[in-house]
Amino acid sequence: MKINGETHYLWRAVDHEGEVLESFVTKRRDRKAALKFLKKAMKRYGQPEVVVTDKLRSYGAAMKVIGNVDRQETGRWVNNRAENSHLPFRRRERAMLRFRRTATLQKFVSVHASIQNHFNKERHLYSRTNIKLNRAAAIAEWRQLLSV
Repeated sequence: MKINGETHYLWRAVDHEGEVLESFVTKRRDRKAALKFLKKAMKRYGQPEVVVTDKLRSYGAAMKVIGNVDRQETGRWVNNRAENSHLPFRRRERAMLRFRRTATLQKFVSVHASIQNHFNKERHLYSRTNIKLNRAAAIAEWRQLLSV
């Protein structure tokens, strides 16, 4: 994504259910950035059984430093869950007419992920009435959190 004409990269950790666990914005997409992101995610959520990534070589280099090379999976269509988690963020980004500063983007990314996880439930698994009940409960919980 571009901020004032400069390319920035959005790193996201997504669990097996599609919920965004961690988001991170960097100027570069190298081993140092991958290592920083992986350490940050593993510190908060622990060692994963499997780390699914795209075929970027900096992931492999960072995994060697951490010692998780045997847990990394790459391949065609394997990381679709992480790629599809970008869609709601991109939609919101377009509505906001892009970002001006990296700090603003980082703040928005972290907040957007938690809100998206809170309200976005798997709609295809529930009936319309259950979706409405779950959404009403989520909104009530959200309003309670805001009032504190």
